[in-house]
Amino acid sequence: MPFERTRSVAQAHSFLTELAYDSEVPERVRRNAQFLLRHFPTKNDVLRAGLIEEQARKLGIGSISPVFSSSTEDW
Repeated sequence: MPFERTRSVAQAHSFLTELAYDSEVPERVRRNAQFLLRHFPTKNDVLRAGLIEEQARKLGIGSISPVFSSSTEDW
Protein backbone atom coordinates (compact mmCIF):
# COMPACT_ATOMS: atom_id res chain seq x y z
CA MET A 1 0.00 0.00 0.00
CA PRO A 2 1.26 3.51 -0.75
CA PHE A 3 0.94 4.73 2.85
CA GLU A 4 2.95 1.74 4.09
CA ARG A 5 5.68 2.40 1.52
CA THR A 6 5.72 6.07 2.48
CA ARG A 7 6.02 5.20 6.15
CA SER A 8 8.83 2.69 5.47
CA VAL A 9 10.90 5.17 3.47
CA ALA A 10 10.45 7.86 6.15
CA GLN A 11 11.42 5.39 8.88
CA ALA A 12 14.46 4.25 6.88
CA HIS A 13 15.61 7.89 6.66
CA SER A 14 15.20 8.24 10.41
CA PHE A 15 17.13 5.01 11.02
CA LEU A 16 20.00 6.07 8.74
CA THR A 17 20.16 9.43 10.52
CA GLU A 18 20.32 7.66 13.87
CA LEU A 19 23.13 5.41 12.62
CA ALA A 20 25.04 8.31 11.08
CA TYR A 21 25.30 10.20 14.37
CA ASP A 22 25.55 7.41 16.94
CA SER A 23 29.09 7.45 18.33
CA GLU A 24 28.71 3.84 19.49
CA VAL A 25 28.36 2.69 15.87
CA PRO A 26 31.61 1.90 14.02
CA GLU A 27 32.96 4.81 11.95
CA ARG A 28 32.65 2.84 8.69
CA VAL A 29 28.92 2.27 9.30
CA ARG A 30 28.39 5.94 10.21
CA ARG A 31 30.15 7.07 7.02
CA ASN A 32 28.06 4.68 4.92
CA ALA A 33 24.86 5.95 6.54
CA GLN A 34 25.90 9.56 5.89
CA PHE A 35 26.73 8.70 2.27
CA LEU A 36 23.28 7.12 1.76
CA LEU A 37 21.53 10.07 3.39
CA ARG A 38 23.01 12.52 0.89
CA HIS A 39 20.34 11.61 -1.67
CA PHE A 40 17.82 9.66 0.41
CA PRO A 41 14.34 11.23 0.42
CA THR A 42 13.14 12.83 3.63
CA LYS A 43 9.65 12.32 5.03
CA ASN A 44 8.59 15.62 3.43
CA ASP A 45 10.03 14.58 0.06
CA VAL A 46 8.05 11.35 0.11
CA LEU A 47 4.83 13.06 1.21
CA ARG A 48 5.26 15.65 -1.57
CA ALA A 49 5.82 12.87 -4.12
CA GLY A 50 2.64 11.19 -2.90
CA LEU A 51 0.69 14.42 -3.30
CA ILE A 52 1.98 14.89 -6.85
CA GLU A 53 1.04 11.31 -7.75
CA GLU A 54 -2.45 11.73 -6.28
CA GLN A 55 -3.03 15.02 -8.11
CA ALA A 56 -1.78 13.53 -11.39
CA ARG A 57 -4.17 10.62 -10.98
CA LYS A 58 -7.11 13.01 -10.41
CA LEU A 59 -6.17 14.81 -13.63
CA GLY A 60 -6.06 11.52 -15.50
CA ILE A 61 -2.35 11.66 -16.20
CA GLY A 62 -1.23 9.03 -13.74
CA SER A 63 -0.76 5.79 -15.63
CA ILE A 64 0.25 3.59 -12.72
CA SER A 65 -1.02 3.17 -9.21
CA PRO A 66 0.52 5.55 -6.65
CA VAL A 67 3.87 4.60 -5.18
CA PHE A 68 3.65 6.99 -2.22
CA SER A 69 0.94 8.63 -0.15
CA SER A 70 0.50 12.28 0.77
CA SER A 71 -0.97 11.43 4.15
CA THR A 72 0.39 10.20 7.42
CA GLU A 73 -3.12 9.47 8.69
CA ASP A 74 -2.70 5.70 8.57
CA TRP A 75 0.62 5.75 10.40
